[in-house]
Amino acid sequence: MSWLDWLTWVLKALLGNRRRSLLTLTGIAIGIAAVAMLTSVGEGLRLYLLDSFTQFGTRIIAVTPGKVSTQGIPGMLKSIKPLSIEDAESLRDLPYVEQVVPIMGGSGRIEADELARDSEIFGVGHEASKAWKFKVALGRFLPADDPQSPRAYAVLGHKMKQELFGHRNPLGAMVRVGEMRFRVIGVMESKGQFLGLDLDDVIYIPTHLAMQLFNRESLMEIDVVFNERSTSTEMSRRIRERLLALHGSEDFTLFTQEDMLASLDKILGILTLAIAGLGGISLFIGGVGVLTIMTISLRERTSEIGLLCALGCTRGRILLLFLGEAVVLATIGGLAGLSLVVVLVISLQWFIPGLPLALNVGYLLVALVLSSVIGLLAGIAPALNASRRDPIEALRDE
Repeated sequence: MSWLDWLTWVLKALLGNRRRSLLTLTGIAIGIAAVAMLTSVGEGLRLYLLDSFTQFGTRIIAVTPGKVSTQGIPGMLKSIKPLSIEDAESLRDLPYVEQVVPIMGGSGRIEADELARDSEIFGVGHEASKAWKFKVALGRFLPADDPQSPRAYAVLGHKMKQELFGHRNPLGAMVRVGEMRFRVIGVMESKGQFLGLDLDDVIYIPTHLAMQLFNRESLMEIDVVFNERSTSTEMSRRIRERLLALHGSEDFTLFTQEDMLASLDKILGILTLAIAGLGGISLFIGGVGVLTIMTISLRERTSEIGLLCALGCTRGRILLLFLGEAVVLATIGGLAGLSLVVVLVISLQWFIPGLPLALNVGYLLVALVLSSVIGLLAGIAPALNASRRDPIEALRDE
């Protein structure tokens, strides 16, 4: 029997009972579609979060107060010696450093005329917009004043400006932040969300004034941006040596962008696989469907098996015939499921551009191979039973 004859026989066998084959195809298609769709969600989420982190640049080292290995969550517990604005200014002198941003954040009430809203308040240095790649839409960012005695200037996020001033020009207007008054000198371009934080619904004020506003002695974080002539490892060493000289002990923690991205990518990769595992339950159900239809088909085609044996068809050929049915059935179902997911994802991306969905060709190919393997495994038992039938007994059943 040639491969063309084998394929013709398999297809005729499947078309011989279209309703049953269609039901099995549907079960496999739904299972594959569930796996592919869930992995698309996981992959989209992974790419979205990685893109959110890299929008601030990739050559950033964050310094936080407290030692993680001994004092828990960085920035939440008081360290032996607080991170100060003087520490930030000392890091500015290191080789290859481009920008240094001392950060103090919190939430509070922002008022302008008769309008007010509770939102996030960021105390930052004058280089924050360059370091984080934020653009100013109107006016300018905070000026390079003396870090210990800055002028009471403020820059509004895009949404903050809309909520407090509407279509009016806010430049030169006064806003009250907590118990302090600030003059608006700029408005930022829209930046969107970052890990649940609306970067447009914030106000930026000088770091020193933010520390006074929140009555804090230590900075929350110092961001150090370096140029391409150095590496994260080398810059981390230089920063650690400088702060050790100032503090006397390593009561701070360094986080490189590479470390954060690697950890995030690993966690999200595991999450994607876990999500795919949930979709595998649907594939298992589809495999049970293939096993059922092949078992029923075996019982109904006993005489056909006897006739094939009588015509000289070997047991190995009969095994391949029945295995072929199962594999072809599962593969066609897998292709149908993947086609459905591709159309669905492209449609959702077209109508809802912000939805974190992404097709990973590798995952799609794995899902297709998995559907064929399931068909193969589900068809082994019925195929073996068919190849072991006695031809005389099979013909007698007719």
